[in-house]
Amino acid sequence: MTSTEAAAIALQDHAALWSVGEIRASDVVHAACDALVAGLDTPGLRVLAACTRAEADYDVHELLPVALDELGLTFYPATGDAGREDAARALARRMLAGELTPRELTFRIHQRFGHELPLTERLAELDDEYDVLEYDNATVDQVDAEVTAEARRLAAHPHVPAALRGQIADTW
Repeated sequence: MTSTEAAAIALQDHAALWSVGEIRASDVVHAACDALVAGLDTPGLRVLAACTRAEADYDVHELLPVALDELGLTFYPATGDAGREDAARALARRMLAGELTPRELTFRIHQRFGHELPLTERLAELDDEYDVLEYDNATVDQVDAEVTAEARRLAAHPHVPAALRGQIADTW
C-alpha cells in the first residue's frame, strides 16, 4: 500500500469516526493535513486542511464531503448502515493498530450500534461475553483473540474505491 493510499484510508476513517461522534472535527482537519503531506492534493482537501480548530466544528460538515468526493472517496451519513459500517471498520483498524484494546473496541461498538447492525453483531455479543466472564469458562485472552479475529475480518474490507487502488499515487 502506498503512502497516498494509506492517507486516503486514514482520511476516510476519520470522516466515518467523526460522523458518528467518535472523534472531534479538529481530528479530521489533522487527517486532511496528513493527506496533503502524503501527496494527496485537491482544492477541497487544501481548504479542509486550512481550517483552524475554532473553524473545524462549524465548517467540517460542509467541507469534508467535498474533499472526499474530489479524492474519489465517499462520505457516508452516520444515519445509514453504510456510514455506521464504515465507522465500525475504522474502529476495528484502530484496535488492530494498537489504539484500542479488544475490550474497548467491543464496548464502543456495542455502545454505538447495539445489536442492530448485522456487520457488528458478533462484536456486540463479545462485549456481552466480557461482562459475564466470571460466570463462564472462557478467559479474557480467549475473548480477546476472538475480538481480534473479528476486527481483522472487518478491517479486511477495502474502502479505497477499486478504481483508485494502485492509481492514487499516479493521480496526485
